[in-house]
Amino acid sequence: MTNKAVFLDRDGTLNVDKGYVHCIEEWEWIPGAIDAIVSFKKAGFLVVVITNQAGIARGYYTDTEVSHLHTRINEELKEHGATIDGFYHCPHHPEFSEVCECRKPMAGMIYKAKRDFDITLGRSWLVGDKASDIHAGLSAGVKPILVLTGYGKDERTLLGDGIICAADILEASTLIVSEVV
Repeated sequence: MTNKAVFLDRDGTLNVDKGYVHCIEEWEWIPGAIDAIVSFKKAGFLVVVITNQAGIARGYYTDTEVSHLHTRINEELKEHGATIDGFYHCPHHPEFSEVCECRKPMAGMIYKAKRDFDITLGRSWLVGDKASDIHAGLSAGVKPILVLTGYGKDERTLLGDGIICAADILEASTLIVSEVV
C-alpha cells in the first residue's frame, strides 16, 4: 500500500509570514500549527512541506540557510512527538533565475515527494494560503484546502467557490482527519 500525505505550504500556513523567513530567530508558529502536524501524524499521514523560496534566487539567503532552518523546525517538533517527513523548496524566481517546474503553481515539488515517499496523490491533501498553492494541488490531483491565515483572505477571491477554506491549519487538520477517520 502506498502512503497518503498532507502537503503543507510554509510561510503563511505554518508560520507567520514576515517576508523571507530563513532563520529560526525569525520563525513564529501560527497558533495551532504544531498541534495540526501532530494530528496529521497520528492519523497516519506523511507530512511534507513544499515552499517557494524566491529569497534564494534574489540573493537574500542561501539554500544551506533554508535547510538549516528546516532542521531546526524538526528539532522543535520532536519535542512534541512529531516531525515533518520531507521539506522541498523551490529556490527559483522567474525574474532572477531560470523557469522551473518546481515553483508553485507548478506541481514539481509534489511530484518529487510522490516519488521519494511512494505517495498516492488521490489519498492526499494540500494546505496553503495562496492560490498558487491550491493550483499546484489541483494540478497534481491532491485535495486542497485554503487557509485564511497569511495571504489566504485576499487570495480567496482568486479561487472558485468549490475550494474548501479553513480559518487556519488547525481547522484544516480537523477537516482532513475527520474525513479519513
